[in-house]
Amino acid sequence: MGFMVRTLPAGTNLTEELTVQALERAVPQAQIQAVATAYRRPGQRRRKLPLEVLLLVSILMNLYTEEALERVLGKLYRGVRLLGPQPAVRLAGRSALAQGRARLGVRPVVALFHRVCRPLATPPTPGAFLFGLRVLGVDGTVEAVPDTPANARAFGRLRSHRGQSAFPQVKGVYLAECGTHAVLDAGFWPCHTSERVGGLRLLRAVGAGMLLLWDCGFHSFEMAVRTRARQAHFLSRVPSRVKLVPHTGLSDGSYWAWLSPSDRAQRRAGKRLRVRVLVYTLTDPARPGYGKTHRLITSLLDPQVYPAHDLIVAYHERWEVELTIDEIDTHQRLVRHPLRSQQPVGVLQELYGLLIAHYAVRTVIHDAARRAQVDPDRISFVRAVSLIKDAVYDFQLVLPQHYPRLYRRLLADLTQHLLPPRAPRTNPRVVKRKMSNFKLKRPAQRGLPPLHYAFAETVQILTVPVPPNPADGPDPAPDTQLLLTSLI
Repeated sequence: MGFMVRTLPAGTNLTEELTVQALERAVPQAQIQAVATAYRRPGQRRRKLPLEVLLLVSILMNLYTEEALERVLGKLYRGVRLLGPQPAVRLAGRSALAQGRARLGVRPVVALFHRVCRPLATPPTPGAFLFGLRVLGVDGTVEAVPDTPANARAFGRLRSHRGQSAFPQVKGVYLAECGTHAVLDAGFWPCHTSERVGGLRLLRAVGAGMLLLWDCGFHSFEMAVRTRARQAHFLSRVPSRVKLVPHTGLSDGSYWAWLSPSDRAQRRAGKRLRVRVLVYTLTDPARPGYGKTHRLITSLLDPQVYPAHDLIVAYHERWEVELTIDEIDTHQRLVRHPLRSQQPVGVLQELYGLLIAHYAVRTVIHDAARRAQVDPDRISFVRAVSLIKDAVYDFQLVLPQHYPRLYRRLLADLTQHLLPPRAPRTNPRVVKRKMSNFKLKRPAQRGLPPLHYAFAETVQILTVPVPPNPADGPDPAPDTQLLLTSLI
């Protein structure tokens, strides 16, 4: 049975018909409406770009990342404009969208992010649970933002021995579900902020029944203690400078030790935390870290219930957070371009909209994987983004009673061409292009005065006197002259 196209009666307000049913499972329209109602000022008139539409734009601009904002709005209106009785509907332009985004601010988008981004994995989801604990990972990244004075003041620039970064940078820290790549919480700070600050902040989303993985850059006594205070467990790598003196050896080769705070006053007060230490090395010469000694600590103390080998293998699931960041930067946001927003509030609005859009894609992928009983890793993220962008228009055209069937078709399309099972691979921390042959852009080259003339108006041909040279012979024939000109 085919899909029936719906109709809109005369007098329909097209703005009220705007929905993104393709993402309804992840971002329900009821939640968008609730956030818009909570942040709409009392007595505010109904605008051409109400908060509901601006929230949708803040999400879709991070799916249609290659499109200008007015084109993103056109994508949102595409289906209802086709169905509407009006022959032509004039959409808001660039200036109106810029004013609308400024009016929206960042708080409604953050509120929507915290409302909708919840754990996705179910017990059958491959790689999502270990010993009955939901596996989460935390990691940080930096994002390039437009080079404006306001962004530079708010976020700063990274510096090295070669100078400062070309663009202002914002530090982001993500808490993600390893089995589904769903980002459950995030925070953004100036680029010089320590990742540990972000890691401690994101513990607000951690609770009982969870196992949190973090790298040595997040290690601190406070991080471990706060994680246990929230009734969650941790498995983390420790820096080489941290002293862990064994006090009880265990049957699987691990041992118990006391983790002490770096603050002397706390140590004198007797504050410490018992942890289990796992020490291992790698025997494959093809792998980074071969022959080196690695140490992990965990709050899972019983070697009979939590074998050391299983924990060591599970720790490397933390790389799933790195893959999540790669999805967001490389395949969704298109990292070769900085963000769009010229002002810090717009940057934060855009970043949280980006994470909502990523969560929506990951929700659809998880639904498709669960329906086909496959690992979510087997479904291409790039293909999912492409199919979902096409589906936004399809859902606007069909009758509401056909939404479930159309969604099932979308899920089937996602699993039609599965990726092969993930092969063993390594990721050495190297880059192909370390430096550029071009000179560094200096402060004096920023904010150059505007041009007042077209290029053609600035060209002046200089006549260079050439003395005659009899040895050159006579001028070539016209055809030969033409041939020589074409070869130059």
